[in-house]
Amino acid sequence: MNILHIDSGIFIDQSVSRKLSADIVAHLSAKQSPTQLVYRDLVTQPVPHLDASTLLDGDNALTQQLITEVQAADVLVIGAPMYNFTIPTQLKAWLDRILKAGVTFKYTEQGPVGLLNNKTVYIASGRGGIYSQGEAAAMDHQESYLKQALAFVGITDVHIIRAEGVNLGEEPRATALAAAATAVASL
Repeated sequence: MNILHIDSGIFIDQSVSRKLSADIVAHLSAKQSPTQLVYRDLVTQPVPHLDASTLLDGDNALTQQLITEVQAADVLVIGAPMYNFTIPTQLKAWLDRILKAGVTFKYTEQGPVGLLNNKTVYIASGRGGIYSQGEAAAMDHQESYLKQALAFVGITDVHIIRAEGVNLGEEPRATALAAAATAVASL
């Protein structure tokens, strides 16, 4: 099992998504030792944002490396906190590099077809508020965006381990973290 572990939480020491993603990797590794574990921290080693020259340069070494990491992975573990109703800009920069026409998806007469099949993704989702239900659910452009972007490249086996409401006080935080720990243990 090859695991690609990605973190994008900017609050490195306090990040809920980083803790969850590390717990997921540890749990999966305990069940089956990875043959390869690649870790990419998009905050301490940021991927530059896409620009016109990078988009047009099909041989960009960094883009090729990022795509190769995803292609080689059987499992992706993505630490993805919600910032301003969506994903961190660092994670968006990574996605902009791996969503590449002719490489990770192709256009056909029936529409786009993803080329990254047979992969499993675990999203470690951290949220300060509650966005999985109620009126605030309409503001979720984090988990919904990630699932859509991954499906576009053919990755549809996506599991979300969520800790939400972590900024609503000590008790809601503890409850959210306990629920996420239970979800990790059941993987």
